[in-house]
Amino acid sequence: MRNPAPLRTLTVDSLGVRMHANGDDLAEDAAAAARQCLIDAIAAKGSASMILAAANSQIATLKAFVVMDGIDWSKITMFHMDEYLGISGDHPASFRRFLRERVDHKVKPACFHYITGDCEEPLAECERYGGLLSAQTIDLCLLGIGENGHIAFNDPPVANFSDPHPVKLVRLDEASRRQQVGEGHFPDLNTVPQYAITLSIPSLCAARRMICVVPERRKAAAVRDTLRGPIETKCPATVLRRQSHCTLFLDAESGSLAG
Repeated sequence: MRNPAPLRTLTVDSLGVRMHANGDDLAEDAAAAARQCLIDAIAAKGSASMILAAANSQIATLKAFVVMDGIDWSKITMFHMDEYLGISGDHPASFRRFLRERVDHKVKPACFHYITGDCEEPLAECERYGGLLSAQTIDLCLLGIGENGHIAFNDPPVANFSDPHPVKLVRLDEASRRQQVGEGHFPDLNTVPQYAITLSIPSLCAARRMICVVPERRKAAAVRDTLRGPIETKCPATVLRRQSHCTLFLDAESGSLAG
C-alpha cells in the first residue's frame, strides 16, 4: 500500500484539505484514510457502517479502497447516497449498479442497503431508507462534489443545511443533469431523469468521519467556490467548511483555482 504525501495541506474554517500532484495519489491517500476509519470503528465496537457516493470522480478511490488489506468487510454495512427516480438497478447509469459492480460484489460486506429508484411509491421509499439509515451510527461518508457544488443530489435549488428529512425526493437541477450527459451516462439531456431520491445534507454530515474526494479540472470552479465563497446553499458543498470531521482530497487540477 502506497502512502503518498500531499503537495500541500491547509485548513479552511473547520475543513481540512489535502492537495496531491495527481489523481492516483489522491485516490491512494483517500482510500487509506477510509481504511483506517473503518478499522478503528470495528476495533471500537465490532462493526462499522458507511455511505458511498457513485460518480466518475470516485472510481479511482473505490478501486484503491476495495483492495486495501486489514478491513473485515463482513462487519461493514453500506449505504449509498442517491439514485435516479424511475430507473432499474440494471440500468447502465444506475448508482445501484455502479456500486454493486465496483464495491458490493468485490468485498461482500455484511449488508448493502440500496435505494430502489424504480419503486412504486417514492415517498414511502424515502421513509423506508431513512429508517434504515437512522438505525445505524454512520462511521464514514465517502462523498464528492458536483460541478454545480452539489453533495449527493442536494443541488442548489433544493439544498437545505437544516433539512428535517433524512432522505428526500428532489427535482434535479439542469446543471446537474448536464453533468451526467457530459460524463457519458446518458446520450442527451432528455434521457436524464428529472427526479432523484437523495440523502439530505444533515444525513451526510451526521457521519462520524467524512472523506470528500474531488479530482479533475472540471471541478476546479466548484472547489474554488466551496473553499472561498460564502457558506450558503448557492454552493451546497460550502457546508463542509463547518465539518471538522471532514477532509477534502484534491489533485493539482481540481485545486488549481483554490488559491
